[in-house]
Amino acid sequence: MSGISHNRPTLGIEEEQAAVRVIHSGWLAQGKEVETFENEFCDFLGIPHGHAVAVSSGTAALYLALCALNAQGKKVALPVYSCSALRNAVAMSGSQAVFIDTSPGSPNVTCDVLNASGAEVVIVPHMYGLPIDLTNVGNIDVIEDCAQALGAAVKGMPVGLQGKIGVYSFYATKLITSGGQGGLIASRERSLADSIRDYREFDCRHDRKNRFNFQMTDLQAAIGRIQLSKLPTFLARRSEIFDHYKSAGLNMLDVMSGTGSVPVRYRAVMKTSLVEEIIASLKAKGVKAIVPIEDWELLDTSTAYPNAFRITRETVSLPIYPSLSDVEVETVISAVGKR
Repeated sequence: MSGISHNRPTLGIEEEQAAVRVIHSGWLAQGKEVETFENEFCDFLGIPHGHAVAVSSGTAALYLALCALNAQGKKVALPVYSCSALRNAVAMSGSQAVFIDTSPGSPNVTCDVLNASGAEVVIVPHMYGLPIDLTNVGNIDVIEDCAQALGAAVKGMPVGLQGKIGVYSFYATKLITSGGQGGLIASRERSLADSIRDYREFDCRHDRKNRFNFQMTDLQAAIGRIQLSKLPTFLARRSEIFDHYKSAGLNMLDVMSGTGSVPVRYRAVMKTSLVEEIIASLKAKGVKAIVPIEDWELLDTSTAYPNAFRITRETVSLPIYPSLSDVEVETVISAVGKR
């Protein structure tokens, strides 16, 4: 592919060797490799083994989290400025979506808005790797969507452990990938993890409970294990690129929620009133940039969400990924220019 892509996976010989090893083993479906990946993920989060469940995708993880919390028929609050997977998971679970606006100038929601939503369950994405401090959320079941924030922390606690359940995505261009698709659920409560594991294990069951095939394969898990081991290096490189953009004078979106928050740089989102001009300037230099969420992508357009709408009109997402070279970073900065 010519030019500089907006995003791309970072894979090496280690992932290739891991995949080949599993292929030669003769066992490709869910097995020991998946269990080992789950345990290594628990170690990364600092929770006991058995408290993480690997599944087929981040969307499946959201759906299963809602099932584990018995969300059917309940009101579930979710920010209008987020991925369509949230709305789809809520619909599939038989829950009632309650859409909420973001905080002014931020891609994230606030605890006050969550508490005022009237919902029994909330899905809280840590948008662009910017973690939210959920200390002040009231008596509501919280699902943390950590698809963009693996490795972030609040007051020393990894994201995903503040609420009832944390969900993670290993899509091709997330912070790590398990070969294109994949997801995981983690919880400090073993009973919730066991409930989700029960939904996943669909075959050869004697009861009549409805289940579905949400399993991750050993082939995916082998790639995911290597990627997880590389995560600290990946995050460090992303931080270098983000800091380089900031030091060059680009107006980067970097809104923290409370003190003691440690972000990860999943997205390099620039704030600007010249969105179309900047995207065109980057395109002329062979650089792909996007509006991270456009106004028509908001999860509810039937009413006004002024804060979320404003962000859709004032942000550009620049390339940021571990394999982006220093020369490519300079090309991006040069194309944006002084604005």
